Amino acid sequence: MTAGHEPSDPTARVLAGTVRRLQDAAERMHDEARTRAVVDLATGMLAERLDVPPAEAAADLARLAGEAGVPVAALAADIAGLSEVASPAVPPEAAAPVTPALAAAPVIPGLAAVPDLQHAAETVLEQAGEALGAHAVAVWQRLPGGALALAAHAGLPAAEAAAWSRVPPGVDTPAQRVVAGGGDLWPGDPGTAGPSVGAGSARAVLALHDAGRRRGALEVLWPEPAPVLGGSQRRQLGAIADLCATLLAHGRAPEPADDTTVLLEGLLGSALLLESVLRDGRLVDFTLLRVNARFRDPLGRPRAALEGTSLLETYPVACATGLFERLLRVHETGSPQLGERVGLVFQEGESAVPATVLLAIAPLGGRLLVEWQQGPAEQAGDAEQAALLLHQAQRLAGVAGFEERPPGGRIRWSEGLRELYGLPPDADPVPLARLARHAHPDDVPAVRRLLDIVRHRHRTASAVLRLVQPDGTHRYTRVIAEPELDDEGRLIAVRGAYHDVSAQHRTEVALGATRERLADSEQEAAERERLALRLQQAILPAALPPLGLTGLRAAVRYRPAAQRDRVGGDWYDVLPLPDKRVLLAVGDVAGHGVGAATDMVALRHALRGLAATGAGPARLLEWTNTVALRDPGRVTATAVCVLLDPAGGELRWARAGHLPPIRLGPDGAEVLPLPHGVLLGALEEGRYEEHTAHLAPGDVLLLYTDGLVECRDRPVEESVEQLIRVAGAPGPDLERYLDRLLELSPADTEDDTCLVAVRVE
Repeated sequence: MTAGHEPSDPTARVLAGTVRRLQDAAERMHDEARTRAVVDLATGMLAERLDVPPAEAAADLARLAGEAGVPVAALAADIAGLSEVASPAVPPEAAAPVTPALAAAPVIPGLAAVPDLQHAAETVLEQAGEALGAHAVAVWQRLPGGALALAAHAGLPAAEAAAWSRVPPGVDTPAQRVVAGGGDLWPGDPGTAGPSVGAGSARAVLALHDAGRRRGALEVLWPEPAPVLGGSQRRQLGAIADLCATLLAHGRAPEPADDTTVLLEGLLGSALLLESVLRDGRLVDFTLLRVNARFRDPLGRPRAALEGTSLLETYPVACATGLFERLLRVHETGSPQLGERVGLVFQEGESAVPATVLLAIAPLGGRLLVEWQQGPAEQAGDAEQAALLLHQAQRLAGVAGFEERPPGGRIRWSEGLRELYGLPPDADPVPLARLARHAHPDDVPAVRRLLDIVRHRHRTASAVLRLVQPDGTHRYTRVIAEPELDDEGRLIAVRGAYHDVSAQHRTEVALGATRERLADSEQEAAERERLALRLQQAILPAALPPLGLTGLRAAVRYRPAAQRDRVGGDWYDVLPLPDKRVLLAVGDVAGHGVGAATDMVALRHALRGLAATGAGPARLLEWTNTVALRDPGRVTATAVCVLLDPAGGELRWARAGHLPPIRLGPDGAEVLPLPHGVLLGALEEGRYEEHTAHLAPGDVLLLYTDGLVECRDRPVEESVEQLIRVAGAPGPDLERYLDRLLELSPADTEDDTCLVAVRVE
């Protein structure tokens, strides 16, 4: 519509007049900005001096101005000591103009009513009611956290307006849907259904945009049946919504300033500060204003090459694979997105790096704060050294991995698997379909069950079988296989590992033979427990592996049970991994004697071998649970598994019915949270949660079994709290600290005990 040209449509003329009146209101508000600043200052001073909320201080200021017969602005200038900037005198009756509808509007903490916005709501209702038959108008403002406040309204009963003064984020109203990123709603649209003001009314809901962000919504209500709005009527309502957004923006308190540099550098992960780039009021890009010192570009570029660049030009493929969409959603709605794991691709020229990142996005003033964390496997490193360490770990643990695509696809074997089969180094990999040909005839049914569970039931499975060697001997091998499915549930790959358990089998055979020789002896029970104790002492490491290069210091203790006949299955492990992380674990196999000791050997070796795959602690416990379920003796055990990254102090951990680790720092002891995890060997479909925490330099992580704190007459939690309190701070000598814990232990069950303490130097 051009200036000086009046539309011929009566409805359009009415709405055009409304637009002009609202434009005049916006211009008046610009002129009054200085006066309002003085009023806001005086209101804040009154709130501080009288120790009352800002809303109550504003009411007191208006009341005092009325009693004194002076304008509110003049009284505010006197209170603030700025008399020279006071506005010209106006009649007392004009000192604090408040319309009846505004007086009835509820007072929302943290939200000051905007008189011009209230006047706009009344004007919209007056004109839209005459032209379109509307009977009520509501203007919603989005509050921090996602709630909506009724900033202005007209045509609503005071009681109903008070009841809807604030809408929590979880209430799915039409206005919430629009503010959260949905499209504008018109009478008759399905999205207009749901709880809101004016129950039983037809409604239109339009988003209020300010600098590309959704600040609230305009809601216009009609009596049923719903009216049919033409294109010109919708455009006029859109123009009214734009002016309401302008009034709402000018009536909003300025956002507090913050030191973004300090904030960025205080974050533990890679963080970026983004500035929105708008074109014609629409967000089209972001500028990378700043990155913190911990930021590591996936493509290896320095900070100086990133700051001040376009996000779309710097990370085009990552933006196309989901990053930009998530940034846009947070920018529009103002709702943070925290802790989402996202697969992205970073590419520059011919160099492409796929990465799975833990992404967090939060609004910061008019900008966005973005933090992502990449897994250790996705970070740059010395590939040759990592391959050497992985080969060494696999050789020591007797573990080799494999990946097999569907029939006719690629088969990949890690080094050492041909040796398990007894094949020459240049032999082709053996597909799972031909595994039975290399197994002992008695083990063929077990192989068939394994393949059936993985390929047809699409579940992880394991089996122990004998691989026939060229010389006629056998290698006892545990095979664990896991299916990978596509989005439609079809099998696309099988991954897993082979674990050579021949030594364990020979140990079990030797133990079985020993049990038979002692069956008729009067010393059978004593010999069994002596054998179990020797086995336990032989399996548990006599000394810790060297940790000097990792920047960690560790100490361990194993205390046998007081009664020889109660030798159990407690165990611990401290193992540096090829990816420079360290595996920490303690566990307790149910039962006592030789059976518990041998079960402990099986689970401990299984966990050590599986850790070489690079899987997380939750997945390691899932696999170990499968091992326990397939054991002929049906092992049950508790365990806690921790993967500690010495470089950053990050630890990931999971538990299987075990007591949680304890973090000891300068501020005292903290028992880490209890993620969900059932006993190993208890359920076929056991699932384990994974938590993360952080160890600062000097912090100590303590792992232990229940033999340290178990009492017959009180909960374990109380015993843990008492022991840590009495033992005090760890001090520089971890060995002495563990001895002190054993001396002060309140346990009365006389069970065996394992302790592991690790300090980040």
